[in-house]
Amino acid sequence: MSKLAPPRPRASGRKRHFAIVASLFNRLYVQGLVDHAVAELRSLAPAADISIHQVPGAFEIPVVVREIALKRNTQAILALGVILQGKTSHAQNLARSVTDALQQIAIEHGVPVINAVLSLETEEQARERCLEPEINRGTEAARAAVSIGEVLGDLRAK
Repeated sequence: MSKLAPPRPRASGRKRHFAIVASLFNRLYVQGLVDHAVAELRSLAPAADISIHQVPGAFEIPVVVREIALKRNTQAILALGVILQGKTSHAQNLARSVTDALQQIAIEHGVPVINAVLSLETEEQARERCLEPEINRGTEAARAAVSIGEVLGDLRAK
């Protein structure tokens, strides 16, 4: 996995709304993702509205993402969560289920869903990707949200 985040996108002056759906499970790490994502969104699109919706765990993220997508007033939805591998295959099954559901919602509703529901093996990986600034996946999710929002905004304006 690359340790380099994608370059910062250039944002237009369009009014935007971004939604974040974040799991409360593994809260310390998910809050790190949320904090970094919000900071990057504020930096890239200072006038944007940002709503944050918290759900119990990663499995509940897709149903809330779907409700937001149905409203069709959001440039992108950031799904943020942390799934840590245990001694069974439950984490793998959960991660695949969430990923598949998020992709289906994005395609069916035409709303970008940035999947930053991380499936990690160790808490060390979680610290690196959620709390540290160098390879923070919250920052990357925000950049992806702004970038795809620009692409779709341009396409839909034509």
